[in-house]
Amino acid sequence: MAVSWRSWTANEGAKHIVLWLSANTVLFWKTFTLYCYGPQYYYLYKMLGLGLCLSRASAAVLNLNCCLVLLPMCRAVLAILRGSQKVNPWGVRRRAPKCVGTFVKTIFLCVCIPVVHVSAHLANVYSFSLLYSEEFPSLNIARHKGEVSWCVCFAVPGVTGVLLVFILFLMFTASSHGIRVCSYEIFWYTHNLFVVFYMVLLVHVAGGALKYQTNVEDHPPGCLGSNWTGGSDNVCRAEPHFQAHFPQTWLWVSGPLCLYCAERLYRYVRSCGRVTVESVVKHPCGVVEVRMLKSGFTARPGQYIVLNCPSVSSFECHPFTLTTCPTGTEATFGIHMRVLGDWTERFVELLLSEDSAETETLPVVQRRTYPKFYVDGPFGSSSEDVFNYEVSLCVAGGIGVTPFAGVLRALMGDWQHYKLRRLYFVWVCRELGSFYWFADLLCGLHQKLWQENRPDYLNIQLYLSKTEALQVCVGRQYQALSARLQVGRPRWPELLDDIGKSNKDKRVGVFCCGPKGISKALHQLCNSGRSCGTTFEYNKESFG
Repeated sequence: MAVSWRSWTANEGAKHIVLWLSANTVLFWKTFTLYCYGPQYYYLYKMLGLGLCLSRASAAVLNLNCCLVLLPMCRAVLAILRGSQKVNPWGVRRRAPKCVGTFVKTIFLCVCIPVVHVSAHLANVYSFSLLYSEEFPSLNIARHKGEVSWCVCFAVPGVTGVLLVFILFLMFTASSHGIRVCSYEIFWYTHNLFVVFYMVLLVHVAGGALKYQTNVEDHPPGCLGSNWTGGSDNVCRAEPHFQAHFPQTWLWVSGPLCLYCAERLYRYVRSCGRVTVESVVKHPCGVVEVRMLKSGFTARPGQYIVLNCPSVSSFECHPFTLTTCPTGTEATFGIHMRVLGDWTERFVELLLSEDSAETETLPVVQRRTYPKFYVDGPFGSSSEDVFNYEVSLCVAGGIGVTPFAGVLRALMGDWQHYKLRRLYFVWVCRELGSFYWFADLLCGLHQKLWQENRPDYLNIQLYLSKTEALQVCVGRQYQALSARLQVGRPRWPELLDDIGKSNKDKRVGVFCCGPKGISKALHQLCNSGRSCGTTFEYNKESFG
């Protein structure tokens, strides 16, 4: 499949990736040459060689990426950037979280730089022992030549370095798809070790094993001793003095770390507001809808919230997309959650049970009690950008329809004031009952557009992936959906070609939330060269 440079650039944010790679390359090279040719490191380089340059250059790159990796964790800041009209063009707002996410994957999933850093320091330990400097004893770690300086492994830099590598290893392995699916709790708790990681990182730089020369002017590198009797201008005026480096890691991470801590405090205060459950509705195929009310809560279609229920887990939090957003006339908001995993099973049991510990009584006629829980958010997601295109394609797989439910509800209110002029909606489900989650919403929007003489505004395609038997949505009110229900799977190349022919020379936003296979196929097709000059800009919605 041929790749279109124009489409690939639009989807992958090539300029930002090149900028990030350039920054890492320049920083690595400048630090490498500084320790290789810098006069203040002349004697240290003479002893340690390339191990010194590689260890310090890789450390500089790690400092940069440990700084950048904190940025996507500031969810509230990213939500503000997504909603800000002052950040122009809107494509910058769209690609900023994606590019920062690239930084996250690069630094934590690629272990090359930590491996280089650790290997270089192991070589330095060997060089300190083998190339012991009799002339400058203060530059050494070993007490005499031939002493293996493994004692440095039990010093502050050694112990903290081993601990940092161990934490990175745990975070790397726990982020695998298998562990996330089998035990999300392991993934969640392991990734919260980043707090320990940064605490240890700030301590790791202490120790002062590597030293630089402070009096280069009085003692130029390689100068002749003061007892030199021959004529020369390069005569030492003083003995060299060496001093340990001042730690610089905190200079890199202090700013983003303070920003993250401030944002966490803001989110904690914001999430402490009381949440009132308005209703709990069981839907087919193990899906539960929860309608809530919280004072001062506002959100945009496509955003998501994070729930924490102390009765289930004191620390564990889970994201859920808003399927109903507050409006000017309705203050409630809602989510649809699929019961899948220990946390959701326990949470739904508490919602549907008659008596729950630590509950808040609902102040309505029906005297139901619900578990006390907290709502953090809302936070931004790629689905918010559906309205920023004239033409958008929304592809959902099963419960992945939730990000687009909020979009459809917004169009039910007033579709005319949005930039969006045509929406293609494709929903693939394994079971027929899944379509009933939002069947009323789809039929209502379809009828509304027909009444307002815009039947071409919304193109609905429903696919039932199980091909056992042809089924239809029961009920006269669902006739519009039954006519659009197909058995099988979509033919993605033909679908995108048809959309491209109908929207020549336009930018089409492609939004996907579903299984990995669908997402991968659409991503590849969007990066390939399509006909009619249409550019498909791919956006993926994913929480795990």
